[in-house]
Amino acid sequence: MNPDRQSNQFPTTRWTSVERAGEHGTAGAAALARLLTLYLAPLRAHLVLQKRLPPDRADDLLQGFISDKVLERELVAGAAREKGKFRTFLLVALDRFVSNQLRDDQRKRRRPDGLVSLDDAPDTADPAPGAGAAFDLCWARQVLEQAARRMFDDCNASGRTDLWAVFDGRVLSPTLEGDECVPYELLVERFALGSVDAASNLLVSGKRMFARSLRRVVGEYTGEGGDAEREIADLREILSGARA
Repeated sequence: MNPDRQSNQFPTTRWTSVERAGEHGTAGAAALARLLTLYLAPLRAHLVLQKRLPPDRADDLLQGFISDKVLERELVAGAAREKGKFRTFLLVALDRFVSNQLRDDQRKRRRPDGLVSLDDAPDTADPAPGAGAAFDLCWARQVLEQAARRMFDDCNASGRTDLWAVFDGRVLSPTLEGDECVPYELLVERFALGSVDAASNLLVSGKRMFARSLRRVVGEYTGEGGDAEREIADLREILSGARA
């Protein structure tokens, strides 16, 4: 797994950042701009992958959503942590906006006999159960990749490139990228580990280090009083469904 790889991922978010983005004034506008930069890619992925809209149409709808709902009607100011996950709040608002826009488009394309051309009507049926499957998968991958980046940075800073390589080769890349699991023998030879048992012990240490990194990332998303363990359970469920 390359921690520098760019992808359309759903970011983790501090609730304090969301609340700040809902404020008026220069500081609120700057916070909102940063928030939008983080969320544009996963929102677009939801429209293209889940709603099966053409990329150009998805871009137009997303721009309209940001302009009309987020900026003009101050959507973010209505978000509150007691109402549930921010990503769910954002997704529901986007889907409602898109549904209304598509209905308006169909009305404009009505023929004189009152029928709608089926060729012109966009196919927005969900390709899989769950209204936000693609959306959630982007979020789950982003959390894992942020945790991986932190672990990668920590390993580099402490000179433990062997620890990162064993964990990445045996667990992370096979899980996220579908790569073949790197044989222990190859890792032993590459990093002069001495034995397969030594490499196996490194993997145990790597798993523990990644778990700590993951909890830090999820803790930032949930904020104070949040249920980090529940979010981690959600991650497992989302990723298990993607592999099924």
